[in-house]
Amino acid sequence: MPQIDQIAATYASQIFWLLLTFGFTFFVIGLGMFPKIQGTVDARDKRIADDLEAARAANVTADELEESYRVKMENDRSEAQALVEASKAKANAAAEKRKNKANADIATKVAAAEADIKARAGEALKEIEGVSAEVAQDLVAKISGAKVTKAAALKETKAALKHG
Repeated sequence: MPQIDQIAATYASQIFWLLLTFGFTFFVIGLGMFPKIQGTVDARDKRIADDLEAARAANVTADELEESYRVKMENDRSEAQALVEASKAKANAAAEKRKNKANADIATKVAAAEADIKARAGEALKEIEGVSAEVAQDLVAKISGAKVTKAAALKETKAALKHG
């Protein structure tokens, strides 16, 4: 068979060109391009790892900032609550002071009014006694015809008013 004889004659030539093509491909791609591609992949992996580490550090920093912010807010809230309580106490003390002053003013006015009422009541009682004494004097004079002194009529009127 002539085809088989031809294959055997070209077999060495095909192996040569196959080795030459694979060798060329190995040297150009394997030794020339692959290290550059691998360097790019390694650089990208390093950049990704660095970015992840930076993100972890930023996350830790953010957590610390959040915790310090929370503590600061708690402190500020406590200070504000203390300020509110102090303001309430101050306002209550001022209101109590005003109330006590108003009560003292009212008590003074009530005492003055009671004294005035007592004085006026005393004056009214004396006036009533005087009028009653005059009426009693007139009645005794009209009924019995006897003359009663003003002092005696006043004494009897006071006794009658005292006993009711």
